[in-house]
Amino acid sequence: MSSETPPGEVRSEADGHILKITIANPARRNAFSPEMMQQLSLALTELDANPDLWVGVLLAEGDHFTAGLDMPKFFGPMATAKPIPPEQVDPFGLAKRCRKPLVTAVQGITFTIGIELMLAGDIVVAADSARFCQMEAKRGIAPLGGAHFRYLSRAGWGDAMYHLLLCDEFDAARALKIGLVQEVVPHGQHGARALELARLIAANAPIGIQVTKEAARHYTQAGEQAAIAVIPAIRERVMGSADMMEGIKSFMERRPAVFTGQ
Repeated sequence: MSSETPPGEVRSEADGHILKITIANPARRNAFSPEMMQQLSLALTELDANPDLWVGVLLAEGDHFTAGLDMPKFFGPMATAKPIPPEQVDPFGLAKRCRKPLVTAVQGITFTIGIELMLAGDIVVAADSARFCQMEAKRGIAPLGGAHFRYLSRAGWGDAMYHLLLCDEFDAARALKIGLVQEVVPHGQHGARALELARLIAANAPIGIQVTKEAARHYTQAGEQAAIAVIPAIRERVMGSADMMEGIKSFMERRPAVFTGQ
């Protein structure tokens, strides 16, 4: 019998008018590989394009939502990540965004892109076990998936800067207080509650629901587009820096990073 850890995947299945999307890499705390990111994009594209699908639910197997990216596969000389094609939905909603409502259920470790994925959706149900941290600056990089503006729109400037600049870890009660999540339920009930909310949404007229989200997006679009436009400059500033290389090296060596500002 092989002792190798099975590769992670993102699966999707329709349940009536609801598309259930599941992150499945529990052996690695649901860390995302480039292949998993592509699978998530395809699932969201199916939700967006299929007229029989009215609401999506994003959840994860195991004790954790996601520890973030499998960093060496996305950054550095061994990276295998490829851009999401423009005709597909961007999981972070920076390019093409899903037009249908998306309810996200999170638990345990919900770090970095975990926060950005849930903020790219619409409603978040958190298990009381959930722990949040936007720690990219601890790794010598910066949030590149939308946290730099969606944190602000959900939590306000002071609370957003508090967590974005401290790169600290906080619990579900704090996330609820500042508006990053909408409900907190006992661990193990979060997925069922997210599906329950999705069914309540799907009981409404789908066109009315979709145009409501579209109208809300029009309200935020100008500011979001300006924030998205600065991402290439942010990426250029941090990628390839000495601090980025030190951040990745220290992560792999499981030691505190020593940054120089270079």
